[in-house]
Amino acid sequence: MTILRIRSLAIVATLLAALTVSLTGPASAYAAGTAAGPVRNGVSQPVYSYAKAVRETVWVDTGLDGAGDGHTDRVAADIIRPSEPAAAGLKIPVIMDASPYYACCGRGNESQLKTYDAQGRPVQFPLYYDNYFVPRGYAVVLVDLAGTNRSDGCVDVGGPSDVNSAKAVVDWLNGRATGYSARTGGAAVKAGWTNGSVGMIGKSWDGTIANGVAATGVRGLKTIVPISAISSWYDYYRSDGAPLYSGTPADLSAVVETPATVAHCATVQQQLAAGAPYNGDWTALWQRRDYVASAANVRASVFVVHGMQDLNVRDINFSQWWSALARTGVDRKIWLSQTGHVDPFDFRRGPWVDTLHSWFDHYLLGVDNGVQRGPVADIERAPDQWTQDRTWPAPGTVTSTLGLKPGALTTGAGGGTASFTDNPARGESDWAADVDRSTPDKTAFTTGPLTRDLRMSGGGSVTLTVTPSTPSAHLSAVLVDLGPAAIRNYLGTGEGITTLTTRSCWGQSTAGDSACFLDTAADKSQVDYTVFSRGWADLGHYAGLGRTVALTPGKAYSITFDLAGTDHVVPAGHRLALIVAGTDNGLLDPPATDPTVSIDLAHSWVRLPLVGGPGQLPQPVRRNPAAVLRGPVAGRPGTVARPDTFR
Repeated sequence: MTILRIRSLAIVATLLAALTVSLTGPASAYAAGTAAGPVRNGVSQPVYSYAKAVRETVWVDTGLDGAGDGHTDRVAADIIRPSEPAAAGLKIPVIMDASPYYACCGRGNESQLKTYDAQGRPVQFPLYYDNYFVPRGYAVVLVDLAGTNRSDGCVDVGGPSDVNSAKAVVDWLNGRATGYSARTGGAAVKAGWTNGSVGMIGKSWDGTIANGVAATGVRGLKTIVPISAISSWYDYYRSDGAPLYSGTPADLSAVVETPATVAHCATVQQQLAAGAPYNGDWTALWQRRDYVASAANVRASVFVVHGMQDLNVRDINFSQWWSALARTGVDRKIWLSQTGHVDPFDFRRGPWVDTLHSWFDHYLLGVDNGVQRGPVADIERAPDQWTQDRTWPAPGTVTSTLGLKPGALTTGAGGGTASFTDNPARGESDWAADVDRSTPDKTAFTTGPLTRDLRMSGGGSVTLTVTPSTPSAHLSAVLVDLGPAAIRNYLGTGEGITTLTTRSCWGQSTAGDSACFLDTAADKSQVDYTVFSRGWADLGHYAGLGRTVALTPGKAYSITFDLAGTDHVVPAGHRLALIVAGTDNGLLDPPATDPTVSIDLAHSWVRLPLVGGPGQLPQPVRRNPAAVLRGPVAGRPGTVARPDTFR
């Protein structure tokens, strides 16, 4: 289908929607479903005019004075809502995306920015939420986080200012905060057009703020859809004491903050830098940005989406959030793809929009469409091949302890010793390619070829008893599926997708805001191995994250650290490997020294969530030591996103 054909269908759909409104009227459209929205046959319908929608900006008082200038900050909320419901005296729910990226960096695969007319009224609302959902009886509210675009205040990177920027808008939508018609002065504005039901959505920083607002327990927030989102900022920058990046949150702040506010926010930036020490200590700054600790406050349902090869917002962020939410009893759903840091609109577009539509219809419009009773988990097994589970981790998952012997991963007790010397120039791809070769920078523990599929569903952990030769040491542990497979090329420039030249349309358009977006396809790679779970730690934090200690060379230490959540099947005939090494090049910063580390295997093990338990894993067999395995191909050097490319 050509672009012209697609556009013509979109025009026809718009005309039909307008005709439907003129024939039925908005009141009868509501009456056909519920009092909350235009619903027919269990699905909200596009009966309202996008072209005639109300477009406005309200500045909401946050009650904070981030810049310390004696005036409380106001954040800009750009609103688009159908005009017909308010004219009929009907109230509608809100889909909200709070972001720092609307002016500096853009949203979505095409990096869309907000645009405004000569009077400052919003014209383009990035992404498809407005085009698709406004005609279906939703308002869409895009919030500039404090210190960004048209908002006052300072960016504090996931802290109280960031979170309260969005929470204040939820409060305003529920009559608990004050909004104004202008950034300074202006008349008070009330949100009399909404029923107060809010769903927050967003990818990366945006989804992170959705997590943070939900963790406040704010009333009126009915659901959140965090995509590739952070649950604890410590785990974005550090991993069990080890630095994943050399920077601090101040670097991110400098990227997104409005230039005019930078001078006023210097103190905040200094605090962001000082509170995030490179040594990996767990400080008050990190505690204030740990939403997992406040998961018990969450009232909203949660639809988590994450790439299992996301090397930007790493997978520990979704798995620990999911586990914490399990104890709250809130409704949950999860999609796990083979991609990196990618929005589901760009890896599974049609099913995603349909599922999201049902999700919002249920939790914001109150439609009993069964989405909450369907499969909890959708998992991508191979490019564009998905399976479903009624719960996640998968039914029958058992935490299983595997022992370590020289070269072997076993269900029995471990024993013996192994060692490696940290080489910061090599990383997990090098280790996995050389898994059957003895190299000084890593030690590998493998099974023999599996006689049946082995599925890991959830997050694991590794316990190591090690003796370093120097006063500092970093540890990496990766799980590897040894065997041929077709996977998404998550190290490529699109992190598993290729952007095409054709477009498809999702909703209604105007001259200033098109509903038509570039199509995508899976970027596939044929490999001989797949790294599917990872964990990193600083041995100097063996006793806890509160304070790093200098190690005594020649002394043994025990440390336990997490392996990130995933859902992966190692097929029969493949082998499972655990590789333990030092610096994971490109994913972990090196320690101050290059230690040789000896491992006491009798007091080391790995715990994995295996469906059905470990069974009887076969013992390893000797492989060709000259063999070098082939992994995913990076699209360009340095494909792992650094903190200044978080979006």
